Amino acid sequence: MAATLFTQNIIACIWDFDKTLIPEYMQTPLFRRYNVDEATFWAETNALVENYRRRGYTLYSEISYLNHLLTYVLAGRMGGLNNAVLTQCGAEIRFYPGLPEFFGTSKSWVADKPEYKKHDIRLEHYVVSTGLAQMIRGSAIAPHVDGVWGCEFIENPLQPGFLRQKELELSADAEIAQIGMVIDNTTKTRALFEINKGTNKNPAIDVNSKIAAEDRRIPFQNMIYIADGPSDVPSFSLVKGNGGNAYGVYNPAKQDEYAQNDRLRQAGRIDHYGPADYTASSSTTQWLRLHIHEICDRIVRDREAAVAQRTARPPRHLNPPPREEKPRPQGAAPEQSRFLE
Repeated sequence: MAATLFTQNIIACIWDFDKTLIPEYMQTPLFRRYNVDEATFWAETNALVENYRRRGYTLYSEISYLNHLLTYVLAGRMGGLNNAVLTQCGAEIRFYPGLPEFFGTSKSWVADKPEYKKHDIRLEHYVVSTGLAQMIRGSAIAPHVDGVWGCEFIENPLQPGFLRQKELELSADAEIAQIGMVIDNTTKTRALFEINKGTNKNPAIDVNSKIAAEDRRIPFQNMIYIADGPSDVPSFSLVKGNGGNAYGVYNPAKQDEYAQNDRLRQAGRIDHYGPADYTASSSTTQWLRLHIHEICDRIVRDREAAVAQRTARPPRHLNPPPREEKPRPQGAAPEQSRFLE
């Protein structure tokens, strides 16, 4: 008997990280730990592409900061930097007001309503960032999200001939040495398709597989993508163009970020925008609650309409013959029918 892969009763809020959930860049605690001047690091990173071009090399700008971190390690400026250290630095990340409590509160908007519980509707949160996944996993928000996509490093790279080794040597002095995963502003959309198709929940489903719309775990129309600016336009466009919601946030202390979001709204890139404030009374929280409830209501309507369409009415008697009346004793009550019409 044919069956759909998923019931499509999941809603996903998908978050950018830097400038969306936090007011600064996530690498700030890392630079503090190693006494590296943050402004100098980013100025060098921004100059790498042109300087390498003059030397005859082509450098992909989206991985330049990852390469430069590895160079700092190799040069001894960040000696001993490994994934454990990144996790420790993640614990120092400061979040915008209302976080991480917002994530649990928002899930209760769905879990506490009987009509939503009846259809087992759930809300999931995902972070898709060009930053460092290990730092996000070490941050205060990690226990509250259902998945993290970000850039990752490899320690102690496997050496030539490793396939012939029965045991691999382990080093206590692990340092990051290679790039393992790159998430940039374009490949963020791959993560969105993985969430959409359910690849992140079922590894047997390849993200490039052709899957019918009704078989995808989280339809785009059940998604809200939240981010801070133009670099997220590919993701905004993918979600919004497929029936989902796109929401921009800005630092209330920075007028230029407000203006940037307003331009995105006027250009039709986002549905709405508000301050990066996730406390209960903020306009951003109210907008997200309103639209999460609207998605829940649509799921309820769609599922109940499907039940009505696919459930046949019970059989009924058509023009049943009249029953022969039996004489009743005088004053006796009429006999009640034993059948439901």
